[in-house]
Amino acid sequence: MQQRTAGCTTMSLLINAEGISLSRRGRQILQQVDITLKAGKILTLIGPNGAGKTSLVRCLLGLTRPDTGHIRQTAGLRIGYMPQKIHLETSLPLTVSRFLALGGKPRLDLTEVAQMTGIDKLTGLPMQSLSGGETQRVLLARALLRDPQLLVLDEPVQGVDVSGQTALYRLIHEIRNRRGCGVLLVSHDLHLVMANSDTVVCLNQHVCCHGHPEQVTSDPAYLALFGDLPERDQQQIAIYTHHHDHQHDVHGKVIRPHVHGPHCEH
Repeated sequence: MQQRTAGCTTMSLLINAEGISLSRRGRQILQQVDITLKAGKILTLIGPNGAGKTSLVRCLLGLTRPDTGHIRQTAGLRIGYMPQKIHLETSLPLTVSRFLALGGKPRLDLTEVAQMTGIDKLTGLPMQSLSGGETQRVLLARALLRDPQLLVLDEPVQGVDVSGQTALYRLIHEIRNRRGCGVLLVSHDLHLVMANSDTVVCLNQHVCCHGHPEQVTSDPAYLALFGDLPERDQQQIAIYTHHHDHQHDVHGKVIRPHVHGPHCEH
């Protein structure tokens, strides 16, 4: 296995990974995964629990060394990471502004980032008093303070209601347009994705399928979920339809359906 960190030949290329495989204690976690992250593009990574999404992200960020494959990263790449959740001691006197300061010396002005993410009126409040949506915005602001070329958002809408999800997706879209950064958005939801995603990759140890999200505004499931929302909010979430030509056994191995041929006896 060779892992390289170097300048990429194409300026828009942030990370290019090819043939990434990883196993732990005899269990295959990733199998020959290829993925490319580009500046100004939003890639949504979806898959069920245990699909290897977190392991893949750790490989891309250089936190885990894959068994095989190549990872090429543009030189000096600045990455802003938004974790899935944080656990804070309830008795800890930690305000939003103090929490943001714990991220180290910022590259961007805190006031500018606070206004951009809509937390400017929250900075004096205790972190423990925030709602789920407010907490996610604070985590996003903390990632943005590094002026990242790549934003990695791990389950950014987890624990947020549908209205809050659309608002967060709209904000992520605006940040991408405003700053031109690449976005890797990780989600365990196999169907509801950010409508502005340029590419959706479905992972289950390997890349099962990939493509563009579909906005199915006439789908009954879509209408049941978003029919009462304003049209502007509905445009932030899309139903991603995908077809797999295989299944997985209990060990995660691929099972492809039998194809009847001219010499088949059953």
